[in-house]
Amino acid sequence: MGSKARAAITAVGHYLPETRLTNQDLSEMVDTNDAWIRSRTGIEERRILTGAGKGTSYMAARAGQEIMKKRGISADEIDTIIVATVTPDMAFPATACLVQAELGAQNAWGFDLSAACSGFLFALNTGAGLIESGRAGKVLVIGSDKMSSITDYTDRTTCVLFGDAAAGVLLEADHDGLGLMDSVLNVDGRGWEALCMLGGGSRYPATHDTVDKKMHYIYQDGRAVFKVAVKGMADVAAEIMERNQLTGEDVRYLVPHQANQRIIDAVARRMGLSMDRVMLNISRYGNTTAATIPLCLCDWEHQLNKGDKIVIAAFGGGFTWGATYLRWSYNPGSKKESHGG
Repeated sequence: MGSKARAAITAVGHYLPETRLTNQDLSEMVDTNDAWIRSRTGIEERRILTGAGKGTSYMAARAGQEIMKKRGISADEIDTIIVATVTPDMAFPATACLVQAELGAQNAWGFDLSAACSGFLFALNTGAGLIESGRAGKVLVIGSDKMSSITDYTDRTTCVLFGDAAAGVLLEADHDGLGLMDSVLNVDGRGWEALCMLGGGSRYPATHDTVDKKMHYIYQDGRAVFKVAVKGMADVAAEIMERNQLTGEDVRYLVPHQANQRIIDAVARRMGLSMDRVMLNISRYGNTTAATIPLCLCDWEHQLNKGDKIVIAAFGGGFTWGATYLRWSYNPGSKKESHGG
């Protein structure tokens, strides 16, 4: 007899815009250079979504299409769509509604979840709750952000960091002890001013004044965020390992939010992991906010085996942070058997 139902990742997918913004390109826009950016962030280039009228939903829908194709299912089998984003196409309707329409997922309901760089992790756990309760059979969880839409390309402290992308997973029930095993999730709103976008909401609606003051761009106090992010991600990764009696030898991969190479290095050291067991692609994509973690899963999918123990960790504006321990549910190149229903 199998164990209780857990939410397992049964497929992954992504979308990357074609346009590349390299460090050399940025050095011609602001006072910076390739060596400075690489040494402080580990980033070499990032992707930028171009084209009139293309927003977060454009990327998210294409990631969703890849997920369904790889899983071999049709859109009408999807029960729920959760889009983690801080750059919705518009204030309303939710980006998830636009994705649902684009995919033709006529039987799905959905919503957006906003938790900045922890968005995918929070959305993953929300989707898992729907699976574990039996309220949904197939949940699409997609992290998608068009960060270029809220980045000030005259601010060298932030414009070097961010890129555009979408990636996500399909969650289904598993009764064989695989899937999401445990999570630790946190919020501390007292630090919100260190990483935020002041303009565009109900507190500071768009006016000529808010635009002139650049309130519709990301603001970040880099030093303050770095200090809290290192401690937050490292502490929560250590906590999830202790709660589940895991050692560094047990963990096949750490999947950290791709914010900064130095933050990732610090978390890996705290967990006792060598860097060959840390998923790292920040050099190619930069910080794509809610998309970074599922992008890593896409890049490493063919190196993952059924039963592998994985720890996911993230930290984002809010402040939001957390870690999830999961056991991978399928082998490279295999298609998980359909659960039906």
